[in-house]
Amino acid sequence: MSAIPLAARRTRLALPPAWAARGVALRTRWRALSLRDRRLAALMLLIVAAFVLWALAIRPAWKTLRESPARIAALEAQTQTMRALAAEAAELRTAPPLSTDAATQALKAASERLGANGRLSLQGDRAVLTLTGASSEQLRDWLSEARSGARARPVEAQLSRSAQGYSGSIVLSLGTAP
Repeated sequence: MSAIPLAARRTRLALPPAWAARGVALRTRWRALSLRDRRLAALMLLIVAAFVLWALAIRPAWKTLRESPARIAALEAQTQTMRALAAEAAELRTAPPLSTDAATQALKAASERLGANGRLSLQGDRAVLTLTGASSEQLRDWLSEARSGARARPVEAQLSRSAQGYSGSIVLSLGTAP
């Protein structure tokens, strides 16, 4: 065994002199307190430590556990929606192209549902829909019908939204079979 005494083996970190002086002052003051006062101070310190532990560790974890079932359900619903959209996209990719007449008829039928809010003009393998005050539901339904019914893809859109709805134009590529 080594000849170094136990007290010499203990090493303390050197604190800045101002902190060391405060530590000595706190220890002196602590020893001057009565046993009852020391117990009350220790109890208050324990209560503050428990509150800090609760506020920084337990409450956030508890909140996460409480909110996680709702988040999981929302994410699962979102996943199902994404899967349905992916299946629809795969189905549209594998669907045979429509003839020009069939695509034109499908676009005209979809555009008639817009009423005075939409006007369709055909230019070769492209179609231009001009909107005036169409609601977001009308626009969404028309785009969905144009994609699935006429197999047309939007290639350009210049839309602006106002209090009356969407106005502007959408250019579609028909992607038809010869």
